[in-house]
Amino acid sequence: MKVIIFLISFMGFLHGIMLNADITPLEHTAPLKKIKLLDQKLLLFDRINGLKFSEISDLAYDQNEQRLYFVSDEGSVFVFDARFSEKIERLEAVTGVELVKKNGKKFKRWRRDSEGLTLNNKAELYASFEGKAKIGKFDKKGRMIKEYHLPKKLTNPKNYRSRNKSLEALTWHPRYGLLTATEWPLKQMHKKKQTIYALDGSEWHFKAESEGKSAVVAIEVMDDGNLLVMERSFTGLMNPLVITLKKLYLAGCKRKKEMCKSELLLKMNTHQGWDIDNFEGLAKVGKHRYVMVSDDNDNFYQKTLLVYFEVAH
Repeated sequence: MKVIIFLISFMGFLHGIMLNADITPLEHTAPLKKIKLLDQKLLLFDRINGLKFSEISDLAYDQNEQRLYFVSDEGSVFVFDARFSEKIERLEAVTGVELVKKNGKKFKRWRRDSEGLTLNNKAELYASFEGKAKIGKFDKKGRMIKEYHLPKKLTNPKNYRSRNKSLEALTWHPRYGLLTATEWPLKQMHKKKQTIYALDGSEWHFKAESEGKSAVVAIEVMDDGNLLVMERSFTGLMNPLVITLKKLYLAGCKRKKEMCKSELLLKMNTHQGWDIDNFEGLAKVGKHRYVMVSDDNDNFYQKTLLVYFEVAH
């Protein structure tokens, strides 16, 4: 079996291919109530424009140009021609670029941990970073155009539970602008009280999932202005990997004064037969339709999975 996987992977590295995948439990027959899985692919690409396609941490989609952007946590962005209908109709690599400073120089290794990616309504590209927490606007060649001032509590590295638990998720909201979330709550917060932050200091709080070390890994704006949130729980090799998708209701929530309502959409648990990997990226690609991607951690035994799904409405 390992030989077959190696041969398939080698072919993928040479040409770049997608293979069909199925993350659902073998015994699963009943339809999912709030999520409809439309298509599932295993992505096998080696290098795109000389940059290694691995460790994908987030996605963004330009619906007008039909371009899907992947960001790796090594500071690279990959652009694909991507078309979605009832299935993933097309996914072809176009180019890859490195995210660099305003002066064109590379970020230092511990400052290039790009985890969040989003586009605004003008298809302008933004990325958030762990290590030294920051949010930047980038041109399509990867050069930083602007670095944004963060709310005071997000600028102090001592407020984070660790250097790599900072600005994990990023999205652009038509009303509130850029929104971000830390992977784990800040030190002064309860470990189960998660927060969405706007750059103007606005905050929305919500309860993290009950699983141990449940972390926010991706957020995306939904058609009604609320948020689709992805949480991941992993506490050790002998314990389950759990990926949760839920809807967070920003509308009507009094921001700093209360916990916002959330609704569970889907919980995927490896101990319940789900063949998932380290999912940590989301992008909206159509009305009520999204893709999520997994980070292979640059590990031969892990996979880059792209799953296309629809949220019931």
